[in-house]
Amino acid sequence: MSDRQLYLLEPIAPGAEWAPFAGVRPVAELRAGIWRIRDRWEGFFDAETAAILGDHCAGFFEGAEPPVQPMAPVEGPCIVAVSWFAPSGDPLDLDPDARRLAHEGETVAWIVPAGERWDAPNDDGDAQDIDGLVLHGTYDILTALEHLLPADCADLLANRGDDLPGGSIVIGEPSDVVILGGFVEPGVIFDTRGGGIIIDEAAQVRSGSRLEGPLYVGPQTVILGGAVRGSVLGPQCRVHGEISACVFHGYVNKAHDGFVGHSVLGAWVNLGAGTTTSNLKNTYGEIRLEPNGERLETGRQFLGSLIGDHAKTAIGTMLGTGTIIGAGANVFGGPVPKWTPPFAWGVTGGERMTEAGFLAIAGRVLPRRQVELTPERSASLTATYRRLSGS
Repeated sequence: MSDRQLYLLEPIAPGAEWAPFAGVRPVAELRAGIWRIRDRWEGFFDAETAAILGDHCAGFFEGAEPPVQPMAPVEGPCIVAVSWFAPSGDPLDLDPDARRLAHEGETVAWIVPAGERWDAPNDDGDAQDIDGLVLHGTYDILTALEHLLPADCADLLANRGDDLPGGSIVIGEPSDVVILGGFVEPGVIFDTRGGGIIIDEAAQVRSGSRLEGPLYVGPQTVILGGAVRGSVLGPQCRVHGEISACVFHGYVNKAHDGFVGHSVLGAWVNLGAGTTTSNLKNTYGEIRLEPNGERLETGRQFLGSLIGDHAKTAIGTMLGTGTIIGAGANVFGGPVPKWTPPFAWGVTGGERMTEAGFLAIAGRVLPRRQVELTPERSASLTATYRRLSGS
């Protein structure tokens, strides 16, 4: 364990590029491959995070993260690392003369000796190069998935788990399926030709599922049937239908048919039966995002939907390429625009959910996954509502 404290720096004023998560949850708590960005920095330095520094989401609380507080100077010895960079490769032997870590000329961390203080981002001092991926916005969570998931799954193949149950069908190498205390019904098809498949603790895979690696199924997640490939499914999700190249951050409910591809879903999202995303334009051109009237070029040919925490869609919802749905939005009542603001009630009349209504729904939903809406969680959700609604 390092004797330096680790601090993670959020974007100073995250803009439209981080929709729908700016003001909702730290970038450090988003998944880049299997692991959250915070996990990657902690593993890289063998250190626990002392705090996440981010004004846009100060007070965020889910119960297992370090304190999230406004940016302020920190005293050495410590390392301050940016949360929009996902380190990869083996940990560095730090150069004793280095005061910064840089990736392709961009500073991504500062090394602060004892007796010194870090006040703000700078390019002072000698830099040491580091491997990894700079994330330019939420859409680059999918870029990270493509770059990092195969190696993440390969790393976990060393954890020899339970034997495959009788009746399983494996296309490829059987040893590339690792079941870490999960439960798999007979008749599941595993295709490992593209990478490893990891079934984490207490996860379940029901008969009628076809899993294609690289794929990570998080703790207590249940795959109810369908084709799932190239994705990361966080803890306690319910998944059915066709899922391709997606990141589900946890507690997502997609328990019915419908295609979701190249999409990023925040925590506690609920997709109504038949909700389907488009992830490729008819022109096969690059996909543009339009958060809150702005235009962002992503450079991506495949991009589905970016859906914020606690958002919900009605049955039969059709989402076009590059759709963004804000946190807490309830989507129903007509064609879905490319941008739905946070806490929208429907998509046609400009109505907004009230703070009391938002908290009441959360109070009904969380216990369905055995999670209590504690005063701390309630305060965090209240702060999120007031930040995003301007109240």
